[in-house]
Amino acid sequence: MSELRAAAETAVYQCLALEADESCVIVTDDKRESIGEALYAVASERTDDAVIVRYPPGETHGSEPPAPVAAAMADGDVVLAPTTKSLSHTRARTEANDAGARVATLPGITEDVFTTGLDADYESIAAHCEDVREQVAGAEEIRVTTPAGTDITFEIGDREWLSDTGIVHEPGQMSNLPAGEVFISPESADGTFVVDGTMRPHGLLDDGHQLTFEVEDGLVTHISDDEIRTTVEAAAEDVGDAAYNLAELGIGTNVAVTDLVGSVLLDEKAGGTVHIAIGDNAGIGGETEAPIHLDGILRDPTVSADGAVIELPQSEP
Repeated sequence: MSELRAAAETAVYQCLALEADESCVIVTDDKRESIGEALYAVASERTDDAVIVRYPPGETHGSEPPAPVAAAMADGDVVLAPTTKSLSHTRARTEANDAGARVATLPGITEDVFTTGLDADYESIAAHCEDVREQVAGAEEIRVTTPAGTDITFEIGDREWLSDTGIVHEPGQMSNLPAGEVFISPESADGTFVVDGTMRPHGLLDDGHQLTFEVEDGLVTHISDDEIRTTVEAAAEDVGDAAYNLAELGIGTNVAVTDLVGSVLLDEKAGGTVHIAIGDNAGIGGETEAPIHLDGILRDPTVSADGAVIELPQSEP
């Protein structure tokens, strides 16, 4: 527990700014109990109104937690959710935010990722997010290319760029932890993207292992990988084309992440990377609901906003 304490203090004090007169709900599951307990221990020192709620791991990322867990989330001032399966794209998280809670989700967090990803200056990460947002603000078209073969263009339309800074100080705010990205749910996209970093279920891809996706009019039309294709096809049986939705374009801004480690939660935040997601975007400014949200991380991207190459934050070696 002692090795997790510093990271828990960063989360509770710097990122969430928990106050003595506020309530704090720690939501965890049977596989992430050590991280949940570390957060609970620190939160309990700040406020007398801290609780920890544990439940069996969800079946998939985006699965709704049990009703009592959702009720506890909606009743808290601050919610921290270190869970095996992501609560980021759930009604429970959205309803907690709507009720005024400050929420940080830590989906798929491990002890190593917790200690590595929270060993950062989140005020600096917020500054990098602001710099990227200034460069893409107002752009109608974003193009991403990579040496691996990515060449995809995103139509932004009326969608809004959002920042995942890790600084969650205002009622209704939400962030991942570890944090550090600027992201958007584009209205449409066309082209090819090639994942050569990290993507579930494979984790960190070996050198030369690449996952290729073709996109037309905002829908993924070809997936080279059998396992990922099967996952998307299974979701499509329930929601149709929504499962193939090109859901997100994200730009990593956490310069403290110096190497990809195989955790989507951490690797998608690495400075100098881009990630692209398939499936649900209803919780991040889009209109598509799906039971999946699959992020793939791209190395060495060049990002252009209306033809102008933007300067990406670079992780320090």
